[in-house]
Amino acid sequence: MLRRYQQLLYGLLLGLLATGIILVVARQPPGHPVLLKEPPTPTLLRVHVVGAVTAPGVYALPRGSIWQDAINTAGGVTSVADLNRINLAQLVVDGDQVNVPELIPTATPAPPTSTTGPSTPSPTPVKPVAASDSGNTTSASTGGKVNINTATAAELDRLPRVGPAIAQRIIDYRTAHGPFAQIEDIQNVKGIGPATFNQMKDLITIN
Repeated sequence: MLRRYQQLLYGLLLGLLATGIILVVARQPPGHPVLLKEPPTPTLLRVHVVGAVTAPGVYALPRGSIWQDAINTAGGVTSVADLNRINLAQLVVDGDQVNVPELIPTATPAPPTSTTGPSTPSPTPVKPVAASDSGNTTSASTGGKVNINTATAAELDRLPRVGPAIAQRIIDYRTAHGPFAQIEDIQNVKGIGPATFNQMKDLITIN
């Protein structure tokens, strides 16, 4: 009888041991939490929109924006904007200035002369002489060209790709450095590069 109990106890111990081994092997290792990184915030471009726009100012635009996007952000163009003188598809560069030029005013045609009877010719209006920033009272235009040493901001604004902001820079530059020695020196003004100079070189003079 004692031997029988010993065998029973031995079998019970073997069963418990086998169950423990099975539980240890079957237990899965604990999982580790997965940390998700936040996507990087895209860097915005800062652009200064000036000229013939509804709301000039500095705006932040996403990368890949073009000049058309910058102009739309500034409220669109005014009725005097000349979009044929700029490239609306040009990519915006950080710190860039988008300058929308105004239309060059054209001369108003004279009214037709009446043929019903003699008429007194109208006096020819005398255009007032514009005073330059240096105090000269001579005209800033010579032979149809704009004298960049004496022209007012309004006269400089009529040059290709020159708006009010760049016109004021030209005046500030010659005030600080003196008259331009040659027309090529206008490229020293910020915002006037070779492309802009090539468009205006036949329209400007220093004499």
